[in-house]
Amino acid sequence: MSAVEIAEAVRRGKVAASMVVEEHLDAIAARDGRIGAFRKVRAEQALAEARAVQGREDLAGLPLAGVPIAIKDNVAIRGEASRNGSAATPDTPAAEDHPVVARLRAAGAVVVGITNVPELCLVGFSDSVYGVTRNPWDLGRTPGGSSGGSAAAVASGMVPLAHGNDALGSLRIPAACCGVVSIKPGQNVVPSPEHDWYGMSENGPLATTVADLALALAVMAGDMSLTTPGETESLQVGSTIDDYPGGLIPSEPMTLRIAVAPMPLPSGFSVDAEFQNAVTRAAEVFGAAGHTVVDHGEQLPAWLGTATVATWFTCARTNAAGLDPRRLERRTRSLAKAGRLLARLGMDGSAGRDRWRAHGADQWFGNADVLVTPTLATIPPGAERWGRRGLLANVRTNVTYAPVTGAWNMAGWPAMSIPYGLHSSGLPIGVQLVAAPGGESQLLALAGQLEAAHPWPRHAPLG
Repeated sequence: MSAVEIAEAVRRGKVAASMVVEEHLDAIAARDGRIGAFRKVRAEQALAEARAVQGREDLAGLPLAGVPIAIKDNVAIRGEASRNGSAATPDTPAAEDHPVVARLRAAGAVVVGITNVPELCLVGFSDSVYGVTRNPWDLGRTPGGSSGGSAAAVASGMVPLAHGNDALGSLRIPAACCGVVSIKPGQNVVPSPEHDWYGMSENGPLATTVADLALALAVMAGDMSLTTPGETESLQVGSTIDDYPGGLIPSEPMTLRIAVAPMPLPSGFSVDAEFQNAVTRAAEVFGAAGHTVVDHGEQLPAWLGTATVATWFTCARTNAAGLDPRRLERRTRSLAKAGRLLARLGMDGSAGRDRWRAHGADQWFGNADVLVTPTLATIPPGAERWGRRGLLANVRTNVTYAPVTGAWNMAGWPAMSIPYGLHSSGLPIGVQLVAAPGGESQLLALAGQLEAAHPWPRHAPLG
């Protein structure tokens, strides 16, 4: 069942929240041994929380009543240690929930587990001292990162919803790797993670349907107007959640100007031809719906890529500061060392980041309402202990397979990844939608339209 369906069933008394949670815990027990999505499964605590939800006087008004959810291992969960994928971080339990976790729990969601991340969430894989997380579509490949454990948990049907966050693509990259849908909101929509990567990192959800994604984002944001709009004459985006207490706020009919960029990267980079074709076909769906579709025709500036990598290294330096280097992985030490060197040279990426955020992104975006690009440049690399390897191997692999997403963190604009077809390798393909600040509802509406026209498998075909 989807999160929307679970919450409806629990609210109406068709099923007990504890039964829902127990069934998902059984799925985790059966599947996670192969996938490694979770650092910790909160079986006893989750069942106790589910019983508490069932006994709430406001049960009939809870948007996520009894919905099992997984939380990424880099935000505070009351009573749990947030390890951020590292042996060097404190194992002290948090006294309070992060505001996003608190909002999810207040809405009736039950935290069933904490998902694996790479150390300090620095790369687009999900291996750490806590294990190697694997892609449910192909156990030999990574589910992406850094929210890879969350994406793998959703794609394998262990939970209907998961929390993640995204500083250079860490929601969209694993969503594309695992064939689920995710959104990175713009700035000041959802409370940020503790390590906000110079204002680039945003908390957001991963789900298997657009309705689930929109509902989770609305709860995280404390703004129910972000839920999926209903059908309108000019833009059909799927049905409303009719029984949601208080109702939904439908969008106004709209026709958008959509720019298509199958190959937005500068010279020296490449994008898989099948990924480019998926972008073109997704744009055709929007054109058939009456939107104005135009070729973007420009490549992202090379200086932006340089500034993005420098910012990445600088964030590694900042996040590793104060931690015992003897307990950090080789990859983390090398990324932090590169960040310290760049800082001494005055090349921390801040000038390019400020330039792109102030005016560069707006000028490059042009007069479009929404941009369509690939989410990834090529299929995910192998699932292995990348943390034991050095700077060159990690940077080369990350930049080769996932160079498309970081520009929109640098800008602070909302962006999302939507599944669109399968690659000849058998892996899902992700298409990225980007909008200017305040465009989250536009992205969700278009995603719903794409879902209706070209449904995707909700879960990986686990053998």
